Amino acid sequence: MAIAMYPGSFDPLHDGHVHIVEVASQIFEKVYVSAMYNPSKEGFLPLAQREELLGKCFSRFDNVVTMSSPDLVVHAAESVSATHLVKGIRGPADLETEIQMAQTNKTVSGIQTLFIPAEPQLSYLSSRFIREIALQGGDITGLVPDEVANYLVKGE
Repeated sequence: MAIAMYPGSFDPLHDGHVHIVEVASQIFEKVYVSAMYNPSKEGFLPLAQREELLGKCFSRFDNVVTMSSPDLVVHAAESVSATHLVKGIRGPADLETEIQMAQTNKTVSGIQTLFIPAEPQLSYLSSRFIREIALQGGDITGLVPDEVANYLVKGE
């Protein structure tokens, strides 16, 4: 069985992330979407809240399982027997960083990484910009799933 893990901060989840999951769910028999703890990033939403939002946003997919992990990505992937990592690529800057991570992960664990390019109309999306807009009371409708927008705006 081909199993993939799509790791990320998802802080917050946005429509570009959703697109990557949609594509990955068509390629792999099972996809684990994991909110990861990243010590180099200051968290906006707590890890548990990010995992809960992932669950709400991806409940419509029969072959997608959501989770969170404070571990290294390769350890989280091993824990669910993932054979591949999935990463979204918005452009050249992402590719440079993601290739380096993919090669490191391959070297230390043997896991392969599959890159999925972002849809052009979603390639500008960034969790960092969405956080800034939300914190300043701006409209994030159309940038994030409804569940995320409702949580960030109304606390629901």
